[in-house]
Amino acid sequence: MLSIGIVGTGGIARAHVDAYQRFAEECEVLALCDPAPGKAEALRAELGLDGARVYTDVAQMLAAERLDLVSVATPPSTHAALSVAVLRAGVDVLVEKPMAPSLEECDAMIEAARATGRLLSVVAQNRFRDDMATLKAVLDSGLLGPVSHTQVSSSWWRGTEYYDLWWRGTWEREGGGCTLNHAIHHLDLTLWMLGAPRAVTSVLTNAAHENAEVEDLSVAVLQYDRGLAEVTSSVVHHGEEQAIVVQGRHARVSQPWRVVAEVAGPNGFPEPDGDADRVTAIEAVAAAHRPLEHTGHAGQVADMLAAVRDRRRPAVDGADGRRAVELVTAIYEAGIERRTVDLPLAPDDPYYRAGTLEERAPRYFAKTASVDALPGEIMVGAKA
Repeated sequence: MLSIGIVGTGGIARAHVDAYQRFAEECEVLALCDPAPGKAEALRAELGLDGARVYTDVAQMLAAERLDLVSVATPPSTHAALSVAVLRAGVDVLVEKPMAPSLEECDAMIEAARATGRLLSVVAQNRFRDDMATLKAVLDSGLLGPVSHTQVSSSWWRGTEYYDLWWRGTWEREGGGCTLNHAIHHLDLTLWMLGAPRAVTSVLTNAAHENAEVEDLSVAVLQYDRGLAEVTSSVVHHGEEQAIVVQGRHARVSQPWRVVAEVAGPNGFPEPDGDADRVTAIEAVAAAHRPLEHTGHAGQVADMLAAVRDRRRPAVDGADGRRAVELVTAIYEAGIERRTVDLPLAPDDPYYRAGTLEERAPRYFAKTASVDALPGEIMVGAKA
């Protein structure tokens, strides 16, 4: 039986607790930690975690408990320090997205895992979705041919009250806006499916949230060897119509699911009937996908529990989390400096370091409210 600790008992901690409770025969949540007095006790009572002890200090929790795995579910600016402390205590870590606000911090986390021989995994729960696994299987099949163009819509909507929460809406504590904290899901999926681009350009703005310093909308263009990918990151889109559309030389496929394959007539225009055989082949690949036993956070927790037990690399490790942060960093650098940014980013790039965004990023508006908690439920993950 694996012993689990959770650091940070805000909204996202519930997704972690729910996932662990699905594997009650394999693990048990034995420790909850939150610096806010009474917050961990409230979550323990709410979720019926009668066997869990509560702490307000991570060092005390690590000294008092014999834990196998700790979930770090705190604001982004705290991820690096907490993860490094847990790893150095000899405990494996599952840290929420984004891994950290800077590449410098990501590398410190990866080095701590390497030096201690512990496992480090970064939450990327959308990889554990049947629709996305199906899309990746089709892309890996090669039936689309070389990818020409990809459209990624990470479209969300949040009211101004969303940024009233004390840590949101500032470069210092949230580390960025929708690009880092919402589109990180879709950017990770883009990297997972297409690989890393070689250059990035972007524009950033705050279009609708006068109580936040950070961007609420960005549009980035990722340049691959020949193809391009457009990524829209937003919390200003009503309806939250999220999508990934991939155009290959021979066919197009997308989630929400649609397949089109065309052939050229003598004049180069598409033939009305298209390429029915290729559509059939693509649909067959999609139909062959076996539904995942566990999805979302539960899917990732299942993988992480097995990795802890078997001492193997988790499906999403620190290097994967770092790649997503690197892409976000390049989008920020391109938008702030108004230039194209080549990848990978080197350690001598100023945007590699912690603190550069705070120094150089525009403050679109002043943060005008700061509350300890917001009412209502949170949304976890993307719709499509």
